[in-house]
Amino acid sequence: MTVDASETQNLLEVPVGNLEPGMYVAALDRPWLETPFAMQGFFVKDQEDIDFVAKHASFVYVDPRRRSKVKAQPQKSAKRTYKDQSSLKREFETAQVDLTSASDAIKKVFGQLKQGGNVDVGAVQTAINPLIDSVLRNSEALASLVRMKSKDDYLYNHSLTMAVWAAIFGRQLGFDRERLKNLALGAALIDTGMATVADEIVLATGSLTDAQTKEVRKHVKNGLKVLQKSGQLSPDVLEMVATHHERYDGSGYPRGIKGMDIPVFGRIAGLVDSYDAMITARPYAKPRSSFEAMQEISDLKDQYFQGELVEQFMQAIGLFPTGSVVELNSGEIGVVVQQNTTRRLRPKVILVLDDQGCRHEKLVVLDLAKYVNEGDNKSDLWIANELQPGAHGIQPNEYFL
Repeated sequence: MTVDASETQNLLEVPVGNLEPGMYVAALDRPWLETPFAMQGFFVKDQEDIDFVAKHASFVYVDPRRRSKVKAQPQKSAKRTYKDQSSLKREFETAQVDLTSASDAIKKVFGQLKQGGNVDVGAVQTAINPLIDSVLRNSEALASLVRMKSKDDYLYNHSLTMAVWAAIFGRQLGFDRERLKNLALGAALIDTGMATVADEIVLATGSLTDAQTKEVRKHVKNGLKVLQKSGQLSPDVLEMVATHHERYDGSGYPRGIKGMDIPVFGRIAGLVDSYDAMITARPYAKPRSSFEAMQEISDLKDQYFQGELVEQFMQAIGLFPTGSVVELNSGEIGVVVQQNTTRRLRPKVILVLDDQGCRHEKLVVLDLAKYVNEGDNKSDLWIANELQPGAHGIQPNEYFL
């Protein structure tokens, strides 16, 4: 495996066995995306870190200009970790019912809002609580379902999918259930103020005028006004709504705050909101694949989005998420059915079409992590392209039931 020389300039190549606490690992002997490391670049804290690196690399590149004077960075408090309690197949069946129920409830709430009514916060919370429970049991089932769901009304569907992405992300970050409830509720409500924006602006297919952009930006303030009337929301939720368009480098709105001055719920919301907008068809833009969206978000880390959160989000969602229709370099078409936490570019895939476009008579499950220079006629298989949902008439849900 070769590493781009431009990435290792001024760095020292160090065998993993020679690592010491306090050293700063700036690059690996392989792509970061093919490892389970949550961050690209880190201080070595202790022998446990060295042992972990040794499982995934033979040598690393150390930046001699950076060294911690203590063991390394202060030990972080242990975060809550969740393990799946339900199989993907079983949770998929349950999540379908919960998602339909939540969709109907949220559609009703936003219908009332568009008619000039107030937001029934209690109804929204009741609608999304089963989704949070589903995510805690198995996060991949609900994630695959929301990708396949029809997007007939952006406002309420965005509210629904935002709640799901936020819950999945919060689980990855180790939030307890109470924080997850607030996080998902805030995500569902962040665009409440868009109900006050004229339809000709919301549905515009071209670039907005300066005056129209100003009207759109008012949705943050207007949404807060509507939600504050409810008197039922925690400060975390209100801060999330107020800051979901702020950006890490200070280029956002309405206040232009930056970095850690943006509350963590706001930093999460900005990232999740952008991802969902990218993968959803809009009047002015075609949907991007999840992989394309993740690439763009990765390019914007430490600019629009906090780098550490981007890395955790990629871990939570996956680069080729479960339920994605994908094309392999062999020309075969399949559906991603399971993530690989240590090789994010190589999930498990069920092959549906052969390289001639004909359906396989029997289901073939490939763990792409096992097809790397294996020396046989299927060696070095990888995902060449993520296709749009429904491509080639393939319905991913058929492969989870």
